Amino acid sequence: MTSETMTAPKAGATGAVEPRGAKPKKLTASRIGVYAFLILAALFFLMPLWVMVVTSLKGLPEIRLGNLFNLPSQVTFEPWLKAWDTACTGRDCNGLKPGFMNSLKITLISVPISIVVAMLNGYALSFWKYKGSELLFGILIFGAFVPYQVVIYPLIIGLSKVGLFATLPGIVIVHTIFGMPILTLLFRNFFASLPPELFKAARVDGAGFWQIFFQIMLPMSVPIAIVAVILQTTGIWNDFLFGTVFAGRENMPMTVQLNNIVTTTTGVREYNVNMAATILTAAVPLTVYFISGKWFVRGIAAGAVKG
Repeated sequence: MTSETMTAPKAGATGAVEPRGAKPKKLTASRIGVYAFLILAALFFLMPLWVMVVTSLKGLPEIRLGNLFNLPSQVTFEPWLKAWDTACTGRDCNGLKPGFMNSLKITLISVPISIVVAMLNGYALSFWKYKGSELLFGILIFGAFVPYQVVIYPLIIGLSKVGLFATLPGIVIVHTIFGMPILTLLFRNFFASLPPELFKAARVDGAGFWQIFFQIMLPMSVPIAIVAVILQTTGIWNDFLFGTVFAGRENMPMTVQLNNIVTTTTGVREYNVNMAATILTAAVPLTVYFISGKWFVRGIAAGAVKG
């Protein structure tokens, strides 16, 4: 009897082949410990969210009782409506609504521009290398580690000279510049992981720079493009520093409006309104991650360079 015969799966009474292989491991002390740690870690990080949600649904008299973790005795959505429409941010009492529209404009313009430029950079640095391309790539990567605070003042001077400081185009340019290093690295690593025979075959067939990019590289780069969209969208939406410095009063994003609501000291401090405003501001990036989380993981795996 050969080894193949000995290891072949046995047929059951009904003629179906019974599966062979290792059975699932039973729960062990170490596995229970890992699960317990993960559950505790999840509860630890979910606790602030729970406090924010229940506080935003309470009235001020109930909040003053100090029972942070208790469910509201009477649910009210008035703090949410006030945070969105009438909460005061300094001298204006228009809520988060203007900041939401500003953040939407900044994000919808900045994300496509920065991704297209980074995609072209990564494509050129991977397949159309020129003299000094590695040096340029090193400079771009170095830019990812430069603290933002170091270059804020030079950017203020430069944008002021060309009349773009405190304008919508100015804040878009700033987000595009600072998103360039990490996005270029993502796309360059993804394109470097593709089989070079695809590029060589297209070149043999007479395809040029743009034809190869649009017909071959662009359709294949959808997974990593989704990762770039998620990273850039959440990064721009959650930004506070650049929005404060470069956006100007007419283009203040939602995070700046949130800060103005929370730090307003006139009158009674309304913790329920503050919590509702915080959740509304974080709703967009949270929704993006919840909806596209699996594509984010797939894109990261697709962009990993295999050594």
